[in-house]
Amino acid sequence: MKHYIWSLLWSVIILVLCSLPSETTADVPKFPGIDKLVHTGFFFVLAVLLYYGEIRKRGTSRPSLRISINVVLFSVLFALLIEYLQWQIFTYRSAEAWDLFADVVGTGMGVFAYLLLHNTYRYEE
Repeated sequence: MKHYIWSLLWSVIILVLCSLPSETTADVPKFPGIDKLVHTGFFFVLAVLLYYGEIRKRGTSRPSLRISINVVLFSVLFALLIEYLQWQIFTYRSAEAWDLFADVVGTGMGVFAYLLLHNTYRYEE
């Protein structure tokens, strides 16, 4: 569990920020699509932190299909949980399929970044 402390902390931050009423961010400058951009960024960081935890736990930085599946599975389930909570509990927020799509895109970007950076460092040896 100690290897996942950063990803757990980030998950709590995402949950808290996604549960706040929209009025609390009224002072933040907005443009069309910023909500989707924020969701993508949240889940990009989450995927990177989950990879970090998995790598520390297993003691290897070699790419692994199992690690990638674990990262994607946890991220998508967490994204579904957030949208469900926004639909049922935090009714002052709106649950949107496009938010879920942005979460999955952010996760995919995190997976891609890990694989790309791993291969870059591997060829420099």
